[in-house]
Amino acid sequence: MKDLGPARQIFGMQIVRDRKAKKLVLSQEKYIQKVLRRFSMDKAKVVSTPLAMHFKLSTKQCPSSDDEKEDMKKVPYASAVGSLMYAMWVMRYLYGTSSLSLCFGTGKPILCGYTDSDMAGDVDTRKSTSGYLVTFAGGAVSWQSRLQKCVALSTTEAELIAVVEACKELFWMKIFLGELGCAQERSWISSRSRIEKQEADPGLVLEIET
Repeated sequence: MKDLGPARQIFGMQIVRDRKAKKLVLSQEKYIQKVLRRFSMDKAKVVSTPLAMHFKLSTKQCPSSDDEKEDMKKVPYASAVGSLMYAMWVMRYLYGTSSLSLCFGTGKPILCGYTDSDMAGDVDTRKSTSGYLVTFAGGAVSWQSRLQKCVALSTTEAELIAVVEACKELFWMKIFLGELGCAQERSWISSRSRIEKQEADPGLVLEIET
């Protein structure tokens, strides 16, 4: 086995380590640029969000009659997906953010979670979408956006479900870091909309037992 020195790239991701500044940077800029050139999107107009608000997918858009289903069999689905408008929109977003990277520095080694949710975003099931981001030492280490398993009856309930999902991840990471010798005395979860609701009505305050 030969020692090739510090890793600089793995799975299309660049690794930059500045020992003097005590920073570790992970970037996929080269990979993103390669994908953009492949689909001729390397000079596209930049957008600020990965998905536009007017993009709404529904089962009503699926073929309903036997004739429509038969016609859809002729469509090369895998190729068609790549040309859909929302897929092209994502590439325009990547074009404008390709130089952004994950940076881990001298920030406090404390787990912090941030959550959010929409309300009844799925037009078919009326389920909401939860999202969370967990940071450690100044950089993002875990994130997720997924449809909730139950139908929330209010924005407050949807937000609380998002907080609970983030707590599950935070608790697991807290145990994992403890095994690595980096015990976490306290971790944080922030949900701005939940805080605003609680300030308006203290009766809405709920505590999650651990």
